[in-house]
Parts: sequence; C-alpha cells; structure tokens
Amino acid sequence: MTHLRLCAFGVCLLSAAMALASCSGTTSTPSQPAAVDNRAADEAAIRAADAAWSKAAGEKDLARTVSYYADTAVLMVGGSPLASGKDAIQKAFADMMANPGFALSFAPTKVEVSKAGDLAYEIGDYSITFSDKKGKPQTTKAKYVVVWGKQPDGTWKVLVDSPNTTTD
Repeated sequence: MTHLRLCAFGVCLLSAAMALASCSGTTSTPSQPAAVDNRAADEAAIRAADAAWSKAAGEKDLARTVSYYADTAVLMVGGSPLASGKDAIQKAFADMMANPGFALSFAPTKVEVSKAGDLAYEIGDYSITFSDKKGKPQTTKAKYVVVWGKQPDGTWKVLVDSPNTTTD
C-alpha cells in the first residue's frame, strides 16, 4: 500500500511539473513578436506636420491648411457652429481668411501618441488676429487641443481641432 501511495504521489508530482512547465512560456508554439514602439517617430512626424500646417495657415493658403484634416474631421471653434467634414472646415477657414487682418500661428507644447500608435493628441498655444469693424487688428492668444489619427498610408491627419479662448 505504501508503494502504491508513493507511485500515486510521483504521478501527481510529475503532472504538476508538466503543468508548471506549460505555463512558463517555454512551449513549442511560436510566440508573438514584440510590438515596435514608434511613438517617438510618430511624435516627430506630428510636430513636423504642425509646423507645416501653421505655416500654411499663416500664409493664408486655404488648400494646404485644410489638407491636414481628415475627411471626417471636426472643427470646434467657440462661438461658431460645429464644422464637421472637410468641406465645412474649408468654408470656416475661407470665412476666417477673408478677414483682412487674419493671421494665425500655433505650436504644440505637448504631443502624446497612444501605445497602439493609431491616435495622438496635442495641447498647444495659438495666436489668431482678425480686424474689427473699424479695421483695427484684434489678437487673441489662447490654447487648443487637437486629436490626430494615423491614416492607412501612415500619415497623420487631424480628427478633432478644438481651440479655446482661455488666456491662462
């Protein structure tokens, strides 16, 4: 009887050892390759796109300015209706750029890319100038949030653009 108990105990130990070995990750099935972290390169690409986008807006180049938006993007300017889609965003910028005193510049202070690498957001500062009814330039300096989405071709496009007029 003792021999039978030792044999049963041995089988249990062997089974437990095999179970532990299968959990340790040293199985014969191939493991998934580690995901490559491209966040630094994506951040650099977004910052470069921002610089070119700000330059286009500053030059009142409507087509180039709007080209940074995805087809389904949303522009949420305070005091204005929501501009949804590239056509509506183009109209909003055309109206702004028609103002004789229009000037716009912006730069991100923070860009954060998701771990998945398909979304990013940025926070930044902008300056926008319009001429008032008397033709006198009125400048607003404020902050904004932009949400970027990586496109199938690897480029980044603006999905949501939300400037605000806080002055802190």
